[in-house]
Amino acid sequence: MDYEKKAKQIRADILKMLYACQSGHPGGSLSCVEMLMALYYDTMKIDPKNPMDPDRDRFVLSKGHACPTLYAILADLGYFPREDLLSLRQIHSYLQGHPDCRKTPGVDVNTGSLGQGASISVGLAMAAKLSKKTYKVYTVLGDGECQEGLVWEAAMAAAHYKLDNLTFMLDYNHLQIDGSNDQVMSLGDINAKFRAFGFETVDVDGHNIQEIDAALRTPHDGKPLFINCHTIKGKGVSFMEDQYQWHGSPMNKEQFEKALAEQEV
Repeated sequence: MDYEKKAKQIRADILKMLYACQSGHPGGSLSCVEMLMALYYDTMKIDPKNPMDPDRDRFVLSKGHACPTLYAILADLGYFPREDLLSLRQIHSYLQGHPDCRKTPGVDVNTGSLGQGASISVGLAMAAKLSKKTYKVYTVLGDGECQEGLVWEAAMAAAHYKLDNLTFMLDYNHLQIDGSNDQVMSLGDINAKFRAFGFETVDVDGHNIQEIDAALRTPHDGKPLFINCHTIKGKGVSFMEDQYQWHGSPMNKEQFEKALAEQEV
């Protein structure tokens, strides 16, 4: 696969969705593209023709507001028609502003309330262990989300129950809706925190799919895995990159056309 070309296609679809509905979250959707690509194209055991396969790997987008990225990839894989992406956030659409497993093929868990996805992931991983299933659970967290205490309760439980079938991936773009993480509530040494909570930890360039793929193969017997993916909010759109104001702002026509032109190969 030509990863660069595919990433531009995914980002173009994200931009089209968000422009069409004039709402949503461009910054954090664009920052996690390569993270989800590494999972869906290279790592997870899934079958678009059998989205409810009980033995499939599970994915939890704990930062549920970045669902345009998930939808773009699911459509690309054939879970539903790509043209339906333009119905994002419309009344009666099955592609709402946060993932809904009751409506959207390929979505495993409802998310949106930050922190809850981490706890749900622990439950899924525990269920696999208890039922002697081999599926794995992968969770993408936001960095602002890690200010939620729920994340750390989940992390403590994950280590206590030795959930080595669980991987947390952090979209570490350093920005959230009100500014930088450090301004709002500093995360400190996030790797040291997860290590202290009992995780195996790895640092990667969150826009380098080969690095992410390698990190996902890190041995972590008896421990959950934490992958710190260093990313850029608004990645791939020059005027959005590293600008917290694009956390949840709509584009006008001129901005949309400029952003889309930057996705051309």
